Amino acid sequence: MEIPFIHGRSALADASDLMQLYGEDAASEAASRAERSRDDGNVVRFCHWRQIQRLIASLSNWQVRGTVH
Repeated sequence: MEIPFIHGRSALADASDLMQLYGEDAASEAASRAERSRDDGNVVRFCHWRQIQRLIASLSNWQVRGTVH
């Protein structure tokens, strides 16, 4: 898995909120929101929620990625 691009603090806040509210189902909730945005024709929000979905997957993984300082 590649290190996800994080577009500001709001992306981290959204990922954190979903993880607190939905626990292990947070990534599925982000995917559902992405699908709804796509169905509504909102490409920007679709991309946002897909990014959040990948970010949640990355944050949920305990494996170390990249350089450890």
